Amino acid sequence: RLPLPEHVRADPLRTWRWHNLLVSFAHSIVSGVWAVLCLWQTPEMLVEIETAWSLSGYLLACFSAGYFIHDTVDIVISRQTRASWEYLVHHVMALGAFFAGIFWNSFVGGGVLTLLVEVSNIFLTIRMMMKINNAQHLLLYRVN
Repeated sequence: RLPLPEHVRADPLRTWRWHNLLVSFAHSIVSGVWAVLCLWQTPEMLVEIETAWSLSGYLLACFSAGYFIHDTVDIVISRQTRASWEYLVHHVMALGAFFAGIFWNSFVGGGVLTLLVEVSNIFLTIRMMMKINNAQHLLLYRVN
């Protein structure tokens, strides 16, 4: 039910990658904006990365841990483990950091700070989706 360009639809691997990128794109938008809002609401997270805590930051860590678990399972079930091993390593490391915040209430601020990278991932994901769709010739691709 997600949008799927005709060019992408012809290749099962591209279809999987497109859907995977759409989920990643949604996570980047939600968590990137959420991280900025968390820091705006609780600026001490910029300084006290180990001890600063907020309910919003805690819930953001839970949300992002859920995304990383989902993406890991998706990669394994889709048999893309060998081609996406670096994502799996990244996910395991990120989950370790988020679990510290979720289960021990430490480094929630650090987790929120690391999720600021999701703001740039919005544009990286748009770029990857345009490449998969062979849209590199568009002005949007160059501007992005």
